[in-house]
Amino acid sequence: MKFKFTKIKKSVLISIEGLVQGVGFRPFVYRLANKYNLNGNVANRTDGVIVNLYGEEKLIESFKNDIVKFAPPAAFVKNIISENTKSVFVDFKILSSELNEQITEISPDIAVCDDCLHDLKSQNHRINYPFINCTNCGPRFSIVNKIPYDRINTSMADFKMCKTCHEEYHTVLDRRFHAQPVACNNCGPTYIMNGKSDFEKILDELVVKIDSGEVVSVKGLGGYNIICDAKNNDAVLRAREIKGRDGKPFAVMFRNLNAVEKYCKLDSKEKEILKSWQKPIVILEQKLNLASSINYKLNSIGAMLPYLPFHYLMFEKLKTDAVVYTSANISGSPIIADNNLANNTLKNKVDLFVTHNRKIENPLDDSVVKIASNDIQFIRRARGFVPKPVYLNRSVEGVFATGAELKNSFCIGKNSSAILSQYIGDLKDFETYSFYQKAIERYFELFKFKPKLIACDMHPEYLSTGFAEKLNQSDINGNKITIVKVQHHHAHIASCLAENQINEKVIGISFDGTGYGTDGNIWGGEFLVCDTKTFDRYAHFDYVKMPGGDLAVNEPWRMLLSYLDKNSFQDIRSLKCFDSVQNEEIELVYNMIQKGINVPLTSSAGRLFDTVSCLLNLCSKQTFDAEAPMRLESIIDKSENDFYPYIYNNGIINFTETIQAIINDLNTIDISIISAKFHNAIVNIILDVSKRIQKDTAINRVILSGGTFQNKYLLEKSINILTKNNFEIYTNRLVPPNDGGIALGQLVIASNYL
Repeated sequence: MKFKFTKIKKSVLISIEGLVQGVGFRPFVYRLANKYNLNGNVANRTDGVIVNLYGEEKLIESFKNDIVKFAPPAAFVKNIISENTKSVFVDFKILSSELNEQITEISPDIAVCDDCLHDLKSQNHRINYPFINCTNCGPRFSIVNKIPYDRINTSMADFKMCKTCHEEYHTVLDRRFHAQPVACNNCGPTYIMNGKSDFEKILDELVVKIDSGEVVSVKGLGGYNIICDAKNNDAVLRAREIKGRDGKPFAVMFRNLNAVEKYCKLDSKEKEILKSWQKPIVILEQKLNLASSINYKLNSIGAMLPYLPFHYLMFEKLKTDAVVYTSANISGSPIIADNNLANNTLKNKVDLFVTHNRKIENPLDDSVVKIASNDIQFIRRARGFVPKPVYLNRSVEGVFATGAELKNSFCIGKNSSAILSQYIGDLKDFETYSFYQKAIERYFELFKFKPKLIACDMHPEYLSTGFAEKLNQSDINGNKITIVKVQHHHAHIASCLAENQINEKVIGISFDGTGYGTDGNIWGGEFLVCDTKTFDRYAHFDYVKMPGGDLAVNEPWRMLLSYLDKNSFQDIRSLKCFDSVQNEEIELVYNMIQKGINVPLTSSAGRLFDTVSCLLNLCSKQTFDAEAPMRLESIIDKSENDFYPYIYNNGIINFTETIQAIINDLNTIDISIISAKFHNAIVNIILDVSKRIQKDTAINRVILSGGTFQNKYLLEKSINILTKNNFEIYTNRLVPPNDGGIALGQLVIASNYL
């Protein structure tokens, strides 16, 4: 007797959460269903991708495994939920997007892929087309104005697909199947110069200008950029003049990886992130000089590779293998994305002005990262990473965090995800504050967000704090929304706790320039015992007078004068760092210190680093944020292991002996060794105080956060020595350790009040 075995068929509904829109996920699912001979459908919803399947049970299981294993490069599958249904299907279709009350992730913009670069030279309708893209690459967040991510909800809605693109868009096995920004030379966006759109002529004139030492402005992905030859010092100086930018280093775009390796030292991890689909700016150690005014003798370069088709086409014709590639806004102002504004503010300043006719819905800068201890560290989180959320182990639904005053990013909570905005900038600038408000409005609309709880900084004069109070007055139901005011350095530590999903007490070491303390003083050299709810201040750097308040940030000689007064040092003029300072200025500031006039107290690590940098005659007056400590780090003799003395007394770390020892060494020891000994002293303080806290509390986990830990030498050496002493170390990897990550910490601390 023969038995006939039948294959068991079933129906399931699969819900996929995560970064699954705008990354070619529906076409990927379609092809996967065909591979396993499964019927059903797939659709975008605002809470993710929904797949109905009907077919053999074993094949459905294989399908689910492959979703995670072979997902598109830029996709991230957070969660898959499967439930049985009774539906039967006869084929597989991609359905129109659905709407509901939830929200999915929106893909960051993705650098052009290798397949599209090949098509750039092989597809007749896309030969040298500067906006080429497919399901695996191209604009995403920068062009979307609504969700779900469909063409009609992007700035590509202005461009009707030609017959060829339309066929590609609807052909399952085509790489542009359901690629929302799909376009070609016949139907897509175009570059424009002086009212004309002949791209070949535009490109020819552009490269001639750059190679001849002139400065051009071109509309890019997230805003307008300034471009010039990175080897031509006169051109770089002119770019500085146009931007109103004094000494802050410029980012450099290199032709290819070989060009990067010619000018920069590069390890495998740095190479990996340079080549990644995000294509950020990566801070690298300099090997060979470009124009001197790129970085004014700092030993690092912010290097990046081409990420738009336009960049590759430009380098095909350029003679130079490196260009300055920087945002075209005036320093301190938000990035320029509007065509009319760019035309009015840039066209008459540059030698060539090139725009395009695709609207930028969400302006954003290039991301900036560095590699420390073989891990990524964000300096600026924007293109390629925003708005990918940070996943948490708690609900933060309805929590809105306004962020800090400087390097601002804000944050909204959806379910158990924290969605941080792109880098906004310093809110003290009126235009930046206006951009901040518009960006918040866009995020609320885009992510269907209604605040139930508002978190902000404790500082009473921060504009972000003022915005929280203003928003609190405008509740549509006439009810005030609860505001939680969060201490700045607690928020730094909480940001790291959040991204590492740690809930218990830790040793939190928070070093930065400025943060409002619970005693009304300016904190910044803090050792905390804390979790995501509360904190205790265990120890801190000794308070020092800060002459002139914020003026002391821009003029480190003021802080040095304050430290010298604390040391009772009299022979001021024997120090070369005061040669550029007028006697009248010194006398005025000295009197302020003596009489206690406009000299707020600070425990800031940033101001201490400024002081030592000035003492070594590296930077008496800063031309950009953190210039003094950057110059101090850049000269370190890494072979030196000795360190300067300091005093620890009842939770106060005093640096009078440190400063005196440095003064004693000034005329006998090279400043590279002095810098190393100072940095090593801070590292030893970190170990010393961590051991004291461990002894008192039995806590073994240490969090290192705050802008001072952007200092690679300090961070790596601290991690190394703490690890050798059996501490468990955590640092920020998903958000910046600087004030750009503050909003995440605010959000998580405030979520305790939900």
